[in-house]
Amino acid sequence: MAAFWTEADWDDHELVQLVHDKASGLTAILALHSTHLGPGAGGTRFWHYADPQGAMRDALRLSRGMSYKNAMAGLPMGGGKAVVLLDKDRTKTAAMLAAFGDAVNALGGRYVTAEDVGASEADMVAISKRTPHVCGLPAEEGQLGGDPGPFTAMGIFLGIKAAVAHKLGRQDLDGVRVALQGCGSVGGGVARLLAEEGARLTLADITAARARALAAELGAEAVTADEIMATSCEVFSPNALGAILDEEGIGRLDCRIVAGGANNQLARREHGTLLAERGILYAPDYVINAGGIINVSLEYLCRQHAEPCDLNEVRARIEQIPERLQSIWRESDESGLSADVVADRMAQRLIGRG
Repeated sequence: MAAFWTEADWDDHELVQLVHDKASGLTAILALHSTHLGPGAGGTRFWHYADPQGAMRDALRLSRGMSYKNAMAGLPMGGGKAVVLLDKDRTKTAAMLAAFGDAVNALGGRYVTAEDVGASEADMVAISKRTPHVCGLPAEEGQLGGDPGPFTAMGIFLGIKAAVAHKLGRQDLDGVRVALQGCGSVGGGVARLLAEEGARLTLADITAARARALAAELGAEAVTADEIMATSCEVFSPNALGAILDEEGIGRLDCRIVAGGANNQLARREHGTLLAERGILYAPDYVINAGGIINVSLEYLCRQHAEPCDLNEVRARIEQIPERLQSIWRESDESGLSADVVADRMAQRLIGRG
């Protein structure tokens, strides 16, 4: 694995730590991008990487994205992320979770973890036995915490409505064609909300049976994972893994809007400009997908300060996502800069790097 500071995604990160615990078999990367606004908050991704360099890229890019996401969401949290490298069988043991919890705890609260790809509420419970610096713990009815997926889905749904209003001049989604990539906790939630508003859905997932089942439930069409990006639609909504918007991917798009929850959708920063040149409105991912981190961050902050919190504040903050997007698009229209550049500059100013 090359030195992390030679990576293209290195961005003056405050801390990048490789953790290897021989006894449990844990290998993990913990990355803190910025703690300017507060402790670095961001989930832990449990994943098998054929090339370990991919794990470093993920840790660097995702932690930077969390700095921007938390800042733009108005949260008193910085940006951090962790990646646990799994074997081909995705082996995850209690001993590994305990060792990872110890690694988080050793940072003394500088990093607060939560669920990400490959992680569950049960994993967070196991980690919480070794450190208090964890959120996304199971929640009682009406309380904060738990699976962040439904909250992320709500923000994305509201963001898609805002994008349709801005680009198409429509206040409703009836008959609007949406091609949705990824039908998991987030993508499935977005699909159900869109279907309720009358959107015409085309769905795809790497697990084809999952897409077919959701399509049958919602009266939608299912296509293969290879076909979804070329589907003719008004909105392409990526809700799986990132880095899909490169020259080849953007060239396949037949849409007017890209708005979805996948992290780091742009393979490289210049690809936002390429979208703009094609006349495609882009919803910066870390702005539209902030609903989940809003929920779990407020859960953590309320628990740390022994203060009561309820879902009303979470919903109120999520409902601010459309206006944040609108402000980005307005400045983009006025300045001629692509939406991702405008959003990045806003976020950088908020974390003291403007």
